[in-house]
Amino acid sequence: MQPFTTLSSRPTPFVRDNVDTDLIIPAAYLKTVSREGLGRGCFETVRYDAEGQPRADSVFDQPAYAGSQILVGGDNFGCGSSREHAVWALADLGFRCVIAESFADIFASNCFKNGVLTVRLDRDAVTAIAAEGEAGRAIAVDLDAQTVTTEDGTVHRFEIDPFRKHCLLEGLDEVALTLDRHGDHIAAFEAADRLRRPWLHDAA
Repeated sequence: MQPFTTLSSRPTPFVRDNVDTDLIIPAAYLKTVSREGLGRGCFETVRYDAEGQPRADSVFDQPAYAGSQILVGGDNFGCGSSREHAVWALADLGFRCVIAESFADIFASNCFKNGVLTVRLDRDAVTAIAAEGEAGRAIAVDLDAQTVTTEDGTVHRFEIDPFRKHCLLEGLDEVALTLDRHGDHIAAFEAADRLRRPWLHDAA
């Protein structure tokens, strides 16, 4: 998992309340177990009309927001079913950080496990940051300092669980975290087991 330290990007404003995971990635895309290519289906019903043509009023495919890595949402972002594909789709579309007033718990957990930072700020701050994106200005997110800073120097501070912060800063997913904490014990067990049951390891 890629570590998250600092990020500077023009934010994409999509300040809607109760954006659910079905809107983020429709159920038709849940058949795949691959994380690649899901960006095409991310916010599909918002980005394309019934004929599959891009909607002119969709913020996601406007050239002004090309390369944006920060999404600004509203209250209760990521509610609905617990599909991890929603986070995969956001990441495949290029987002590494979502700023919103609040998040559904399971969605926030899935973001953490996939290296996407969720930042909770109050409504006034969310509105102000969305306005920065609309005005064409970038913002800076600093995980270590736990700040979101606008171009005029306004600083918005956010809270994050210390354990999640550590894992994101170090780029540790669940497997990497296990190896980081217990790698020596696992290696010692494997070495001893090779002596006890060499036939098992030779067969592998």
